[in-house]
Amino acid sequence: DGGVIIQQPDTVRISFDTKIKKGSIIEPFVTIKSGVSIKENVVIKSNSVVESCSINSNTSIGPSARIRPHSKIGQNVKIGNYVEIKNSKIGNDCSISHLSYIGDSDLGKHINIGAGTITCNYDGKKKNKTIIQDGVFVGSNCSLVAPITIGKNSTIGAGSVITKNIPSNHLALERSEVKILRKQRKK
Repeated sequence: DGGVIIQQPDTVRISFDTKIKKGSIIEPFVTIKSGVSIKENVVIKSNSVVESCSINSNTSIGPSARIRPHSKIGQNVKIGNYVEIKNSKIGNDCSISHLSYIGDSDLGKHINIGAGTITCNYDGKKKNKTIIQDGVFVGSNCSLVAPITIGKNSTIGAGSVITKNIPSNHLALERSEVKILRKQRKK
């Protein structure tokens, strides 16, 4: 009645306290746990789980994404398949399209996070924060070892393990040299 489309409602689980604004679409097999606020024109795609978070307007979540507690997702954001967000703020116009983990992080606006990127937030004793400022491009398969700050408009090359702060407007690359060795024959 409020202008929300819930596809196959018999497959969807929504907590009693969930707030969803008009124009939003909830696809099949979605679980929305307690403490969720969803603004206008949001799509929560199949098999996604969201709890104790806020999702701003014109955003797409999933399929098969997980938004964990204390996360704030901005406007015009794409959280793709097999992406997990935990205790993080994702600014407007960001894209985290697939196979990534963003935990204990603060992302600015206009950021692209490549496939397979993770924030390494736990050092075995405490959780550490990753800060990514506006306009950053992170290539695929990167590990961002917190605590760390990546400055505005910087680029992180694919496959990099970043352990130092990166200043604004810089390119950071970290790759070991490839060694190709002839295999020894078994006798």
